Parts: sequence; C-alpha cells; structure tokens
Amino acid sequence: MPQGNTTSSLPPQPQSPNWHALTDEEVVARLESSFDGLSQKSASERLHKYGFNQLSERKQRSALWRFLIQFHNVLIYILLATGFITLALSHYVDSAVIFMVVVINALIGFIQEGKAERALDAIKAMLSHRANVYRDGVIRSIPAEELVPGDVVTLASGDRVPADLRLFKVRELRVDEAILTGESAPAATQTERLDAATPIADRLNIAYSGTFVTYGQGQGMVIATGDQSELGRISGMLQEITTLTTPLLRQMSRFGTTLSIVITVVAAVTFAFGLLVQDYSATEMFLATVGLVVAAIPEGLPAIMTITLAIGVQKMARRNAIIRRLPAVETLGSVSIICSDKTGTLTRNEMTAVSVLTDEGRFTISGNGYDPHGVFRLNDVKLESCDSYPTLYELCRAVLLCNDSGLAKDEGRYQVRGDPTEAALIVMAMKAGLDGDYQQQASPRTDVIPFESEHKFMATLHHDHAGHNFIYLKGAPEVVMGMCRYQRQEGDDVLLDKEYWLSGMEAQAEAGQRLLAVAYLYVGGDHHTLNFDDVKDGLSLLGVVGIMDPPRQEAKAAIAACRSAGIGVKMITGDHATTARVIAEALGLDTREGVVVGAEIGRADEQALQRLVAQKNVFARTSPEHKLRLVNALQANGDVVVMTGDGVNDAPALKRADVGVAMGVKGTEVAREASEMVLTDDNFTSIVDAVREGRTVYDNLKKSIMFILPTNGGEALTILAAIMFGRMLPITAVQILWVNMITAVTLALTLAFEPAELNIMRRAPRRRDEPLLSPLLIWRIVFVSLILVSGTFGMFLWQRMNEVGIDEARTVAVNTLVMFEIFYLFSARHFIAPSLTREGLAGNRYALIASGALILIQLAFTYAPPFQLLFQTTPLSLVTWLEIVAVASSVLFLVELEKWWLRWRSGEN
Repeated sequence: MPQGNTTSSLPPQPQSPNWHALTDEEVVARLESSFDGLSQKSASERLHKYGFNQLSERKQRSALWRFLIQFHNVLIYILLATGFITLALSHYVDSAVIFMVVVINALIGFIQEGKAERALDAIKAMLSHRANVYRDGVIRSIPAEELVPGDVVTLASGDRVPADLRLFKVRELRVDEAILTGESAPAATQTERLDAATPIADRLNIAYSGTFVTYGQGQGMVIATGDQSELGRISGMLQEITTLTTPLLRQMSRFGTTLSIVITVVAAVTFAFGLLVQDYSATEMFLATVGLVVAAIPEGLPAIMTITLAIGVQKMARRNAIIRRLPAVETLGSVSIICSDKTGTLTRNEMTAVSVLTDEGRFTISGNGYDPHGVFRLNDVKLESCDSYPTLYELCRAVLLCNDSGLAKDEGRYQVRGDPTEAALIVMAMKAGLDGDYQQQASPRTDVIPFESEHKFMATLHHDHAGHNFIYLKGAPEVVMGMCRYQRQEGDDVLLDKEYWLSGMEAQAEAGQRLLAVAYLYVGGDHHTLNFDDVKDGLSLLGVVGIMDPPRQEAKAAIAACRSAGIGVKMITGDHATTARVIAEALGLDTREGVVVGAEIGRADEQALQRLVAQKNVFARTSPEHKLRLVNALQANGDVVVMTGDGVNDAPALKRADVGVAMGVKGTEVAREASEMVLTDDNFTSIVDAVREGRTVYDNLKKSIMFILPTNGGEALTILAAIMFGRMLPITAVQILWVNMITAVTLALTLAFEPAELNIMRRAPRRRDEPLLSPLLIWRIVFVSLILVSGTFGMFLWQRMNEVGIDEARTVAVNTLVMFEIFYLFSARHFIAPSLTREGLAGNRYALIASGALILIQLAFTYAPPFQLLFQTTPLSLVTWLEIVAVASSVLFLVELEKWWLRWRSGEN
C-alpha cells in the first residue's frame, strides 16, 4: 500500500452536505469532473492535493511501555520503596525476594493484556485493493489507494466498493451494506436525487466504501476517499472514543490508594513508637517497618486477580465466548443493560421465506436460514406433499426458474452465490421437494428481463420439450398486481380477487415480512424473445412470498434469562421500525412504549435521551452516532452496558460500551477488534452464559480477597503487637513474603475454581459504585485477622516462655500461620453457607490438592537444609505439630459459628 500523505494533514476534499440530494449533473459540476472521468494529469494533481485513499495511521504503545505501565500502581510503588530500603540496609535476600515478586506480577499483567487493539488496522483491510476507473476516457485497473474525488468507477458483482460513490448509472445493482446499516437484505440502488433528510440506510444513490456488490453493474463518481469516507469517519470515531475503565479496576485503584495511605501512616507511627518509646535502634526499626509494610501489602493479590480472571477466560471460551481483555470478565458480572444489534445477533442474518399466500390459503414455512430442511403448514397442519397444492407447487417452480442466484454447501454450511433474497426462494423450493437442476433441464430459459429498480421486477421466458413457452415473473407486489388480470386457482386462470390479496398481504407485512409477488403467463409456441410489452398485462398471479431475517430460536429464552437476572435488553438496529418491532415482539421484548427511530434520537438533547433510553426498548434506523449516543446515555443513567454487534456501524458503540461483544462467525473484523468479547457461535445465549461466569468470577475474586487480606492483617498485627510489647519480631520480612506468595499460589488460587453460587442468576446486578469490600467482607477480614494474630503471636510467646530459641519459635509461628490459612480456606469457600458439610469440605478438589501440596512444602520449609539456610528455620517435634494443628483449626470452627449466627439473624437457618 502506498505510504503517502494521510488525509489528516491535507486540504479538505470537495464538500457537499448532501451528495445524495444533488442531481448527477450537480455532482459532476461540484467535483469539476465529467461522466467520462478525469484525465491522468488531473487525477495526479488531485492525488497530490488530497492524498491517498487510505486511513490515517494511529500511534500504538510499544511493548516496553506496556510492560512499564504494569508498575503504575501505588501498592507496587510502596513495595519497590521497601525493596530499595532493604537493599540499602544490605539485606540482599529480602530485597531480591521483594523485587522478584514485583517483576512476576508485572510479567503476568503484561502477558495477559499484551494484545493491542487493532480495530483501525482491520478497517484498513476492508478497503478494496483494486478499482476499475475511467482515466482519459479509458477504463483502467488501478490501486484503490490512488482514487481521488471526481474519478468515475465501474462496479460489478463481487466487487468491494473502493470509495464513497455517487451512482449515476446502474443496472440491477444491489449492494450489501449490512456492515454499515445493519440491513439484512442487499440494498437496491437508484440514480435519482433524494430528499436531503434521507438517513444513510436509505441513500440508495450512494455506494459506500467497504460495502459489497452482490448483483448487477453500475458506475459512480468518487465523492469521498480515505478519512473523508463514511468508513473513514467511523474510523475517526473509534480513534476519539475513550474506553471506560472497568468497575473492578476502579475499585482496586481506590482500595490501593486507601490501603497505601493507611500502611504509610501506620508504618510511620510504628517507627516513631519503636524508636522513641521502646528504645529500638534505627536499623532495627527500619527492618521492623519493612516487615510491617511487606506484611500489610497483599503482593499476591494482583497475581491472584489476574489468574482468576484468566481462569474465567478459559471457562468462557468453553462456552463459545472469547475474552480479548481480561478485566471484561469481571465487568460482565455487573452488567445491567444489554444493547443488542438485531441483524446477525438476535436474528440469523440469513434471509428466509417464512410464508406463501396463494389462492389455497396462507402457508407457513419452517426451518432457518439457508438450510433446505423444513416443512410447509396450512392452518397449522403439516403438508405431506406440496404436489397436492398445484398453485403452491407452481409458485415454487417459478421462483426456482426465475432466479439468477445459487446455493452451495461448503464445509457443512450453505453459502449464497448471488442475491440472498433469491437464495431464500431457492431454499423454499427445495423444501417443497423441487430439484433445481432437473427443473432447469426440463424448462430451459430462453430469454430474460433482468431486475432493475426502475421497473422493480424480473421476468424469464422458458420452454419445455413439448414446445410450450411460458413466462415467470417476480417483483414488487404493487407492480406485479398491476400486470395481473387473473389469479391461478386449481390449475385454471380466474379473475383476480384484489380484496383477498390485499388483505393477505397486509397480514404478511404486519408480521415484518418483505413481500415478493410471483406471476405466470402462457405464450405461444413460436415465442422466443421477451420484451416489456409481453408482460405489461394479462398475467396470472400465483402468489406472494413473505421473506424475513428470522429471530434466533434460542434468543427468546436468553432474553427471558436476562430478565430474571435483572438485566434489561434493548434492540438497537439500522433496520426499519416495523421489522424491528416484529422481531422484538417475537423475542419477548416489551414494545408497548413504541419504537424510537433515529430521527428522534438525533433531535433529543442529552437529558431527553437519558429519559428515552430508560423508557424504550427498541431503536430503529439508527446510525453509528446514534448507537454511540445511546450507550453514553445509558452509562450516564448509571448502567453498566454491554453492546453487541457485528458490523462496522457497531464498532464505535462497541468500543465505548463497558463490554463490547462482537459476533465471531458473521461479524466483521472491525467489530471483533473493537470489542472486549467475541462469540464464536454468534449465539445470544452465550452472552447469558458469559454474564453468569462473570458473576462467578467476581464472587471468587471477593472470596480470594476475603482469604488473602486476613493473612496480611494477621501478619501486620503480629508485628505491631511485638513492637508494642517490646518483643522480637515473631516473623521476619522474608518469611512473611514466603507465606504470602506460597499461600497465594497454592491456597487462594483454588478459590478461582469455585463453582457458581446457587442463586447467582437470581440476583439483581450489583451497582456500578458498589464497594469491593462490603461490610460483611470487612467484618470477616477483621474477625479472622484477630483470630490469626491471637493464635500466631500466642504460639510464639508460648515457645519463648518455654525458653525455645528465636529461630524455632519463628518456625512455629510461620507454620501456625500457614495451618490457620489451610483451615480457613474451607470456610472461605462460602460467604454465609455452612462449610462443615461434605460439599463444603470436599466440593472443590483443587482445595484438597493445594492443602496437601502446601503441607509438603511446609515440611520442606521446616526440614530441608536449603530452606533452613534461607529462612532460618529449624526442625519441629511431633508434639509441637499437634499443638500447631489444634490452635490453627480453631479458625474453621469460630468462623462457622459466626456464619451460623449471621444465618440465624437473617432467618436463613
């Protein structure tokens, strides 16, 4: 790709507020071009002036910066300071352990969060690489990056539109704009000027950069390139959007700041108290203060948080949800609103024929998407064979033959070749038992009038091997009805009953279906060409097909599950209001307050929009700006917002939402890269599973905090008690680090594997501002810390009273503290529920494995010579071990007694 000047530093391109509202001649005049395109000289001058047709580069953080940012945490700053103080005091082992802990935590964060956002790069990949353009009156194939405003570009089926084009010549041209507008069906195009207020989705005389031509041919003049195109404008919106920090990160930031202030104040007071009151030396107090700081800082907590989130990522991956950014796992647990795109998310993004109206009645058709398995029903009675209904059978034969598209099975999935609407008709015919190859051989096509937006129908002339000639025609009902004098009834032509058809079509339209009428005309045996005069009158109406992008069958149950979990669901789509309402009602969304269209969103100020999003559930004909404003309004109301989507038009809102969820199968790479989570099965129910897992992760994080902080509290209080009573420290700084890291790795980590609480999806979402440390957690942390300091300091004093050496007494204290944590682990598995049950003691096999492993590690810590040298430990007798176990087990019984009292007080017993 050429690396010329980007448009951000170049003069603005020729501007018109409404290219779609100008005539072809006005567009040409405004761009100082001609219908034969530009000369090569003029194009070169414009390329130099306006720059290449590519998007501006964005700055990316370097790997070094992403690693260094992991140290940007106030608790890490304090830990680093203690490491340097310890190093200055020549305690090299202690400082080395502190620095090692800090670096390990930074590496974990760097690895887990190392995948940078690539949304803009993905948008660039959507730009066409070649374009057919008129230069000096001759069609040339040039790199799409060299297109300039005023160029005339030709389009054909299969092309990606290389720039924003104002169309001035089309022949059956249809463009798939789903990535921009959310519309399931390819848009028919036109060349006539449109009203200035026409929204993007209805600007049929413009083909936008990055969209696909599915059918036909056309020519258009380039009106915008690079950053000035609609795709470039969305790219700019992505660059400007600030991704919100998650509730957990905000809470941990506040927690870290508060804890650092408390630690600093307590450490300073303790240093002064020991120096001035207890007559400790400055060096002794430095070491004691370092021990206090190291004890108080939960240095293992960042690693536990990261690993717990990573385990949640793995669990979600098994449920078809890929997490791209770790904190999003926890954020899912606090979601209060899911804003869902319709096309491809709540619906299948596969056009499907769902009903057929003939003189025989209104048939319904089962099945989903392009899979040709399904049945016809009439009055809820399944048809054994469509042969028994001659008009229905003839209609299916007609749409199979009057068709230029195809269907192919590729790797187990049916793929459309051509127009999705025509593919839906082929699938309908296959469900009726017709074979396309056989019908085409039996009735070959002789001539065709292709579909064009000017006449809104397609007609084909066929003959059979007996010499009969006949015409099949399909198109817009209002056009086809005007061509029909008769209707097909039991194999004969009878006069058209307009009231019957209008009433039936009204019912189909109210069901959100797009309608396509099908007609038939027998012509003489010598008829070999087809012209407009042949079909202007006298046709026989076979029926009307109702087509729609059907809702996902599983989405309704998923929305009901969201409702029971206190989570609101809102549909935000670029599609028409009627279609959006029908789909919403089919999915169980409340539409009694009506459907809001994009124009209303555009007119509303911020306060009005906040009221609007609180009251309404369905939003239609929305643009990327509208979706972004809706997400902002919901967040201003205090909601934690999930935004789902699959198109480029969804990317800005995906990035702004608390959790952006992209579709992995049919979603664009742009949407995936702008999101925090990608669904590998494009299934809305996977979001509900992810929310459940997010709530579980948050619970497990709180359990880990509830487990880790009492250890730090007990250690810190033990050191404070020793200084207060003028005693030697029961535990050294390096022993504290050993306890903190080894128990965090072995014991606290097991809580990440805890299964979900039974009522997890019956709770209301937690508030955005809900503190991480609830009153219950604070009380439990204080209560357990007091138990731990009493037992640990008490065992140390008992050993010293019995004239045991300082190293052995400290070995007893360390092992007592570790055994306390082993017993407390089983109680911490539940906040309130009892743990002295079979499930409570054996329900988490990882807890049993970790406890056994930690006992073996502590035996090595106590008896292995290398550990004795590093940590100054000594062997203990069997009697001492029994005393340690007896004292440490008290925490399990005391906490279970406290939980019983809490249940009794709340009436849960």
